[in-house]
Amino acid sequence: MLRSIFAAAVLSVFLAGSAFAGPLEDAAKAYKQSDYTTALNLWRPLAEQGTPIAQYNLGRLYAGGEGVTQDYAEALHWLRLSADRGYASAQHSLGLMYGTGEGVPQDYEEAVRWYRLAAEQGYEPAQNNLGFMYKMGQGVPQDDAKALALIRLSAEQGEAFAQLNLGIAYGKGQGVPQDYVYAHLWLNLAASQGHETASQARHQLTEFMTPDQIAEAQKLAREWRPK
Repeated sequence: MLRSIFAAAVLSVFLAGSAFAGPLEDAAKAYKQSDYTTALNLWRPLAEQGTPIAQYNLGRLYAGGEGVTQDYAEALHWLRLSADRGYASAQHSLGLMYGTGEGVPQDYEEAVRWYRLAAEQGYEPAQNNLGFMYKMGQGVPQDDAKALALIRLSAEQGEAFAQLNLGIAYGKGQGVPQDYVYAHLWLNLAASQGHETASQARHQLTEFMTPDQIAEAQKLAREWRPK
């Protein structure tokens, strides 16, 4: 299961203490308050100066039609500028666009290329989505072992979509021995982050588990810590 395209923009400011920190923080605050015009006016000059996070967020505004008329060409322009500067969130967003055909012709190989660049930087959503591409054989040869390794890597760092995928794998015995305790563990962790599908799957899974198995899975969840 792919992480959905264009969720809330990443608004963290990684340039604290620099000349850009103030405007980036102000833009992030405006965005959270749904004041997209102010966010746009603050991000645009920084994007034009080559600040990757501003380029990324400007691209997201154009993709979502927030504060501007929706324009995928502009979105692609700014996201690519940010991605070419190595910004993992932008690389991941390009992977999503090409993988789903959102605003661009669907191109699995191009999606894989961008996912891989972001995944190599340790970006958890990209690791999960690259794993999904290997699982489905989209843009790469189908490879369950690589798929599971990438999804597990992402899940162990706390990515909810990856935890859902890993829980499903254990529940169905896909690429791993079927294990309801571990399936419940990963679904429970994803559900604790508000993932509704994981919550529903966890509920369904308990119908096939003993009380002792559920207690063991819940104990593992309490003790779990991201790597």
